[in-house]
Amino acid sequence: MVLRLIGRIGRRPASLFSTRTFYRPITLIQYPSPHRSPVEHNYPQQSRGYVSEMRKSAFEDRIRRLIRNDIQYELDRSPLTQLVPKFKSFAIDERPGEQWIRLNKAFGDNEEIKVEVTMFRVSAPDTKDITDNNPELFISMVVDIFKDEESGILEFVCNVWPESVEIEKVFMHDQDGMTGKPYLGPPFNDLDDELQTSLYDFLEMRGINDELAVFLHKCMQHKKKNEYIRWMGSVESFVARKQ
Repeated sequence: MVLRLIGRIGRRPASLFSTRTFYRPITLIQYPSPHRSPVEHNYPQQSRGYVSEMRKSAFEDRIRRLIRNDIQYELDRSPLTQLVPKFKSFAIDERPGEQWIRLNKAFGDNEEIKVEVTMFRVSAPDTKDITDNNPELFISMVVDIFKDEESGILEFVCNVWPESVEIEKVFMHDQDGMTGKPYLGPPFNDLDDELQTSLYDFLEMRGINDELAVFLHKCMQHKKKNEYIRWMGSVESFVARKQ
């Protein structure tokens, strides 16, 4: 009996020592990255492109909105106007998209006058007393007077102040322009005073006078505004263009 009991106690269920071990496989659960949205987790390549395109579109919309606000601000200050086609006997070419305008007229029987006027400048010659806090704007103007092909061109380089014209240089050149380094004459202020006065009278007779100076300053103010709004509109159109 004792031996039977010992034998029973020494035995264990065969299932505890079976070579067939049953277990549940461990599955690694991958959680989405905290820096990715669910869409990016499932479709990372497509979502990154989508988000990038959305950011680009929002940035471009902001640029366009700022441009439109700026244009509207300028229009509220004063409406956009076209330059007048004529002033006195001068015909005016506005030259849209450029920084200058051209005026043309005929004078007498054989003279043709061409005037080219550029945008405002703020660096003034020494002849004007200005302060850095309130600089006086002036316009650069070139007056070409033609007679015939043999006579060449008499050219005046001038500064146009709000109410006056100031001659800086007077010289001659051929119809085909200047080649090499021709002599352009002395500075205008070095000429004899009476000769200076006579040359101002020469321009005055041809309509290059203080009245034209006043008109050109108003004209170039309109030109500056028109070109600015035109430029802003071109930038907005480019930003809005889809590839």
